[in-house]
Amino acid sequence: MRLTVAQALVRFLTRQYTERDGRRHRLVAATWGIFGHGNVAGIGQALLETGRPDMPFLQGRNEQAMVHAAVGYARQSGRLSAHAVTTSIGPGATNLVTGAALATINRIPVLLLPGDTFATRPADPVLQQLEVPYAGDVSVNDTLRPVSRHFDRITRPEALVPAALQAMRVLADPVQTGAVTLALPQDVQTEAHDWPEEFFAERVWTVRRPRPATAELRAAAEAVRAARRPLLIAGGGIHHSAAEDALRDFAEATGIPVAATQAGKGALRHDHPAEVGAVGHTGTATADDLARAADLVIAAGTRLTDFTTASSTLFQDPGVRFLGLNLDPYDAHKQAALPLVGDARESLDALRAELAGHRVDPAYEQTYRKAKTYWEALVDQAFHVPDDTDRPTQAQVLGALDALVDDTDVIINAAGSLPGDLHKLWRARSPHQYHVEYGYSCMGYEIPAALGVALADPGRPVWALVGDGSYLMNPTEIVTAVQEGVPIKVVILDNHGYASIGGLSDAVGGEGFGTAYRFRAGDGSYTGPPLPVDLAANAASLGMAVIRTHTIGDLRKALAEAREADHPTCVYAQTRTPDTVSGPPPAQAWWDVPVAETATRAAAVRAREEYDRQAAQRRRHL
Repeated sequence: MRLTVAQALVRFLTRQYTERDGRRHRLVAATWGIFGHGNVAGIGQALLETGRPDMPFLQGRNEQAMVHAAVGYARQSGRLSAHAVTTSIGPGATNLVTGAALATINRIPVLLLPGDTFATRPADPVLQQLEVPYAGDVSVNDTLRPVSRHFDRITRPEALVPAALQAMRVLADPVQTGAVTLALPQDVQTEAHDWPEEFFAERVWTVRRPRPATAELRAAAEAVRAARRPLLIAGGGIHHSAAEDALRDFAEATGIPVAATQAGKGALRHDHPAEVGAVGHTGTATADDLARAADLVIAAGTRLTDFTTASSTLFQDPGVRFLGLNLDPYDAHKQAALPLVGDARESLDALRAELAGHRVDPAYEQTYRKAKTYWEALVDQAFHVPDDTDRPTQAQVLGALDALVDDTDVIINAAGSLPGDLHKLWRARSPHQYHVEYGYSCMGYEIPAALGVALADPGRPVWALVGDGSYLMNPTEIVTAVQEGVPIKVVILDNHGYASIGGLSDAVGGEGFGTAYRFRAGDGSYTGPPLPVDLAANAASLGMAVIRTHTIGDLRKALAEAREADHPTCVYAQTRTPDTVSGPPPAQAWWDVPVAETATRAAAVRAREEYDRQAAQRRRHL
């Protein structure tokens, strides 16, 4: 079959599938694109010729945002279906880097198809070519190498066959998945070639569920039986494996409490007796106190990042041991853990069977359930509204939303002060409800991700919660939501700047420097009046229906109206000042942000004293 390289690639992608547990999914279900000279005559023509039935096309407004939308889609699809993203060469390609890093760090599949400079070099240099004197084969696309799980450049038509197969293998691999980049020189995209028919045959990529080794399973069970205060930390791997039922069955059989990372929240419903809330720097007092006293930590599907471990200060029992239940051996061995390498669902079921008849001491269960009740009272207090005519705190905005949603809603956030409040306070009702991207914590992820989630799961109410700093980073895909008629709901919390970093700056002696959106004062500092920026008007100018609110009473009505809307709708709320960050309980564990070792300002000196006190509690678990 004679086709161009671009036509062959698009045709190939339409015939790739994943299969897990007997269910088949399109591996690459659609392609996002912005066209320039580097892809308009190649991939652009191929997508037009293929047509919507075989490869749906989605028109984006910003290259980074297209990757975020693709990540939202793939995460909501359980990583079993993904989107491709095509861009021109030059700035279109380099704009992919942030999105690629986010996808790879969070281990979410996305296929990147950036245009590239000429492989044949008919003129040198060409428009947007990066000239590197020591390497003639380097282009700006090489910036994607460190943030891709697989990278290849197709410099000859026949090279597409092995490259495309390797790309699909990585996309479908539950351990290796992330951003996959196939750089496509603009001349090669348009070259015709005689392709073997077998290249276009349907292929099914099986998503593996490996069981743990017998010896590791027995050692794990022995460690659990020996523990008096075990704690299971549920990470994103529980969701990726669809292991929520297995986790529930394990917790109910053993009585072991379950805390959650940002990626793992919702693995157990908030009202399950064994669910003890968020763990780590943004955790609950209940989970963090259990972590400090735990003599065995079962790290299930988590990378154990610094927020989860409170920068290696959280687990304080002198004899604490770790059990690393993970599909990736790299993660399973962290903290010198006993490894239990395998799929989360298979491993939890196998460990439960190996522990048949074992249960924690009833007094331990009674202790953590009582502590859970105490924390729930604190959440109620943070959500409480004494007067409906007041402006809301950020926590009260979450409380109003919490009172409105049901199991079907999806809440999306990534950056600012909201992830901390959501992790501590949000009551997750279903496995898909809590969608906080905290592996890269990328400002501007929320709105495009909401679009991707809504495309993956039409009919669900999908909420993008954004502070003003995040909104101004990346509101462009509002236009796409309007164009496609996708009824996402955007809640803008106007807190006049980078409220989260403002609070952190105060804590580390930075005195809020450069974190507020204000005019310059007479002394040159940004401490004058707030800027007259109208974010609601901006959202409306992009085609979104906007509901302005002034009080908590207004907010409740607006949220209810937005939830029922069949078109993209924005709820705008100015949070109470000076209480720009909400008033829930403060951090229950430390986070290592180094403070100036020598300084003249008193705030920094005091912050360093506190830093030294906290840092002294660090442990290296061996």
